Amino acid sequence: MNRELLMLVDAISREKSVERDVVFGAVEAALASATKKLHGGEVDIRVQIDRDTGEYETFRRWHVVPDEAGLQIPDAEILFFEAKEQIGDIEVDDHIEEPIESVPIGRIGAQAAKQVILQKIRDAEREQLLNDFLARGEKIFVGTVKRLDKGDIIVESGRVEGRLKRSEMIPKENLRTGDRVRAYIAGVDPTVRGPQIMLSRSAPGFMIELFAQEVPEIEQGLLEIKSCARDPGSRAKIAVVSHDKRVDPIGTCVGVRGSRVNAVTNELAGERVDIVLWSEDPAQFVIGALAPANVQSIVVNEEPHAMDVVVDEENLAISIGRGGQNVRLASELTGWRINIMTAEESQAKQAAESDVIRKLFVEKLDVDEEVAEILIAEGFTSLEEVAYVPMQEMLEIESFDEDTVTELRTRAKDALLTMEIAREESVEEVSQDLRDLDGLNSELIAKLSDAGVHTRDDLADLAVDELTDMTGMDADQAKALIMKAREHWFTA
Repeated sequence: MNRELLMLVDAISREKSVERDVVFGAVEAALASATKKLHGGEVDIRVQIDRDTGEYETFRRWHVVPDEAGLQIPDAEILFFEAKEQIGDIEVDDHIEEPIESVPIGRIGAQAAKQVILQKIRDAEREQLLNDFLARGEKIFVGTVKRLDKGDIIVESGRVEGRLKRSEMIPKENLRTGDRVRAYIAGVDPTVRGPQIMLSRSAPGFMIELFAQEVPEIEQGLLEIKSCARDPGSRAKIAVVSHDKRVDPIGTCVGVRGSRVNAVTNELAGERVDIVLWSEDPAQFVIGALAPANVQSIVVNEEPHAMDVVVDEENLAISIGRGGQNVRLASELTGWRINIMTAEESQAKQAAESDVIRKLFVEKLDVDEEVAEILIAEGFTSLEEVAYVPMQEMLEIESFDEDTVTELRTRAKDALLTMEIAREESVEEVSQDLRDLDGLNSELIAKLSDAGVHTRDDLADLAVDELTDMTGMDADQAKALIMKAREHWFTA
């Protein structure tokens, strides 16, 4: 019988082109499954076959669990203190094994054994095909629509299959069985049954790879696509930079008579592409990303990572785009929050900000409005700047002498110290459940406390726009934080 087992393993291994160890594993699983049925319950069985002789042993196993955890599966677990009585040096998560009588191969049921073995082999074959495919390093999956599965598209390339979810398709795209299709390999999910390669035709990465195929200069390293933002099937923006001064990045991506960009557009159901010149200067990058709108001026706000972009009335609608599409894509492309406004709106905002700063200086530095105006005119916007800007820089202000500068710096430092003490006292009122919430740091907790938000429920009750006003975070971050704060409402 043992010799027949070895011959069977060798035959299956050669026929299916899988490792002998995989087949042995399948046989062991079949024997373990049959043994479990004989014992009943949820027992844990391990079978070990000698790869040289074909002889095998069977063991019943118990998983060692902490005493305080209790037994969740009594047939397959043992408490630590009981295991310690049997084996002195055993640890939690170890296993205790006991040899039991092995089930003869002839009694496990040929059909059951065959099903387990063939399933194991199919899994091994699929894994091998997947590994061989991924080893080629391809980023675009080219195949044929094989079938529909619950609204998703199963695409076949040779013997490998990928899954294109409905949410990852281009809107209004209608793919049918037998259609030739290309898609971006977004990732691999080994936990799912069926095709494990996850595909996307709406991801920015797909457009980047399509351009890489159409523009040889990208593969050669002369050009680089730095970022991409898409509204799938409608409009997209890509940012390109040249690493060779002789190569025009935009013209090269467009191609002769638009041949290259048209090839990408045709693949993406007519999606229009704006090609933007990338720049190390964030303001210049944003100006380019907002094309075709013309920008009058731009103000960069580093802390909230936002920019106020001023355009004239004629360019207002163009810069925003239909449904806010142009400014949204420009924001995604650059990574900056972009606020479009007219000159009048900009002046009103600057005036409002100046009023706030003027009031701060008058109140905290105990100076008159004239001194506050001088500080604002010289570019000072915070108490920290007044307190810690180099002395020499402040002495360059014509209206101030050394005594005045020294006094202003001292008052600013005293005001900051007083505010910090008050902030710490305010933060102490914040509940522990709010402090422990993922996504909050000490700075955000202080801002929330200043606004009267002291508990997790206080935060959960906020609207997104209220939280953005309090903290300066963007809408997506605010929404995620509020939903995190609300989780306990649904799990309690």
